[in-house]
Amino acid sequence: MRLALLSLLSVLLLPAEWMGFRGPGGNGTSSSKGLPVEWSDSTNIAWRTPIAGRGYSSPIVVAGKVCVTTSLEGAKIAGRKAPDHVLDGKPFVHPQTTADDVTVTLKAICVDAQSGKVAWERALYEGGVYDGRHIFNTFASPTPLSDGKRLFFYFESQGLYALDLTGKLLWKTSLGGIAKVGLGAGTSPVLAGGNIILQADEDNGDKSFLYGVSPANGEIVWKTKRKASVTWNTPVVARHGDRDIVITAATENVIAYDPKTGQELWTGPGIEGYAAASPVSGGGLVFPNSYHPVKKLYAMHVDPAAKERVAWKYEKGTAYVPSPIYYEGHVYLVTDGGLMSCLEAATGKLIYEGKRLPKPAKLTASPVAFDGKIFLTTQEGETYVLRAGPEHGILRTNPLGEGVFASLALDGDSIYVRGDKHLFRIRQAK
Repeated sequence: MRLALLSLLSVLLLPAEWMGFRGPGGNGTSSSKGLPVEWSDSTNIAWRTPIAGRGYSSPIVVAGKVCVTTSLEGAKIAGRKAPDHVLDGKPFVHPQTTADDVTVTLKAICVDAQSGKVAWERALYEGGVYDGRHIFNTFASPTPLSDGKRLFFYFESQGLYALDLTGKLLWKTSLGGIAKVGLGAGTSPVLAGGNIILQADEDNGDKSFLYGVSPANGEIVWKTKRKASVTWNTPVVARHGDRDIVITAATENVIAYDPKTGQELWTGPGIEGYAAASPVSGGGLVFPNSYHPVKKLYAMHVDPAAKERVAWKYEKGTAYVPSPIYYEGHVYLVTDGGLMSCLEAATGKLIYEGKRLPKPAKLTASPVAFDGKIFLTTQEGETYVLRAGPEHGILRTNPLGEGVFASLALDGDSIYVRGDKHLFRIRQAK
């Protein structure tokens, strides 16, 4: 009996599985204690599995499987043309748009977490795409989502798909074409209030909406019009009392919604710049941010009854792509070039600013944190292990030997990394 109770207790104490963008709460933090802090391309690699095609979706971990998406681009389609784009009320053609006239195959891939063998692979969409992508982006950039029973794969204009854990298609639905000024998808789905929340902001904002979709059948439960131009970031689900609140960040406004109904709960000032890095939350605050043409981080009260919405703001150190992280009472910012700043979350007091990595780097992956440490992973595939807290320090550097553009997933005793060519499980060798 005692052994059975100890076994049950050990299961109950395991950290929550990493079932969506940036893990539990969407904040990039894990309660795990036994994760490795040292690895290389030949050390502490439990397995590496080739993944064909391109994709910047982060891995999710559920029911002993690690799942990602990928895109494979094929032949050109004669006469295929992307929609006309409008930005700031004027016709707009981005000079770095590509692949708006090719056939694309979009796949979901789930790998057995223990062995690294592909459990199943499903082609969910084949055909032309509604809009092009930035030369750096992919058509498989949104991170998958799971409610523990089903898997949800979102490709914006190319649809939302629900599969069971064996890879069987349960349903699919479409929101129609979502024009993203020719730069492609970025927003990941989140779960809140019993619904899948999809942020679908396009071009000038004339057709921007937030959707609540039923996980059971794919039906649209609610649809709320938004006064927001194009976004690529992901909403954050903040907890207030016994309720979830979905918070979106756009150039024009920051808005909180009831995820059960789509009702607006409050509106705050916009981030003013491009909405690519995602907001995070903690300590009763939400932290929306922007990089260009305005560097800005806000701390806003989540409580709908708050007398003042903005608690404080900081106008340095933000990033275009990597999102900030809230961890143990501090907010950490990292620029696309790897400069890190730390602020006291409750007050905005600057702890340190602009701390550099040992050598120049570029980042698109967002930081993750666990057990008093923060991981920063560069496009070159090097992960810097930093000390969390008021005293900045780099503890070590871990080279993977392969480029990394997606954020890491932390689950149990393992780190899952979606590299440019492979999916990796990093685990301390026994």
